[in-house]
Amino acid sequence: MKHGELDSVDRHILYYLQEDARRTSSSDMAERLDLSPSTVRTRLEKLESSGIIRGYHLDIDYELAGYPLYTKIVCTAPITERGELANRAREVHGVTAVREIMTGKRNVYVNAIGEDHDDLNRIGEELDAVGLDIVDEQIIRDEYVCPYQGFLDPDERPDAPDGGANDG
Repeated sequence: MKHGELDSVDRHILYYLQEDARRTSSSDMAERLDLSPSTVRTRLEKLESSGIIRGYHLDIDYELAGYPLYTKIVCTAPITERGELANRAREVHGVTAVREIMTGKRNVYVNAIGEDHDDLNRIGEELDAVGLDIVDEQIIRDEYVCPYQGFLDPDERPDAPDGGANDG
């Protein structure tokens, strides 16, 4: 399965998993799509084996878990070393995500958590030692994740004129 080969069923499966992968079974999706659970399971396996579904991840409230400081650290890396440095940044204790940005000087974004400011200072020092130049740091108050509505047909989207009444 290549990019762009997703049909309506595949897109709906991706949307439903983004809504709540933990509590959405293949039977639930099959009912919403008017398909058999085995058809949905087969589609899921293809989406996983093709790499479109890369994994299932937790949405953690770090503050409640004992890490009240959640920060985004914006860095610069030489283009030729960007991938390698981004990978090395993932090894720094406290780093929760790393994003490579295609253009500009602010081309590596690092999300990190800590119990206190000393933790964040240590993370900054370790990122610097890896070879990343820190441009900016931002303390994040909260982060909200939502499913990509583009997987749905326009009349099914929650912001549709009928208010998403076709959601079932």
